[in-house]
Amino acid sequence: MINQIKINTNKKMEVCVQTFQNYVNNLRTGRASPAFLNSICVEYFGSQVPLRQISNIVVEDYHTLKVNVFDHSIIPVVVKSILNSNLGLNPIVNNEDIRIPVPALTEERRKHLIKVIRSNAEQSRICVRKIRRDANEKISNFLKNKVISSDEERISENYIQKITDKYIQKIDLILLKKNKELMSF
Repeated sequence: MINQIKINTNKKMEVCVQTFQNYVNNLRTGRASPAFLNSICVEYFGSQVPLRQISNIVVEDYHTLKVNVFDHSIIPVVVKSILNSNLGLNPIVNNEDIRIPVPALTEERRKHLIKVIRSNAEQSRICVRKIRRDANEKISNFLKNKVISSDEERISENYIQKITDKYIQKIDLILLKKNKELMSF
């Protein structure tokens, strides 16, 4: 049962870090990345389909994405979806390809993005700490009910603290990497 708490705690903390990583990956930093288009869905045969499932998205150069749609008849629908996505992107149709220039960020926008990312990183850290607190409460309840000894409680809480520190460090590394990426332009 203690091992199950440790496993569940590890999984939940991993989800917190992965959620933060996904959030950071979807931020537009002025550098072309296929991840920018992950949130775009296209009307295809009556249902909403993610753009990445009906096309091939590649980085053509530092500031340009190229979208090669598998079914060329839906290119106008794809262009409309990209325009309506509120990402500030203006696609250009070139024969059977769609090129999307990614505009460079201003200094003010970069500073604002850093603030937003830091705030989101702190929310992720809080999430990890809440998971630690819940796990420690479960362990304390086992001690109160005399299921485990105080030594086992201490060992388990130390383990929980070590994995908490590990995941908070991962969040900090993601934050540091994104800060460097944003300020390197």
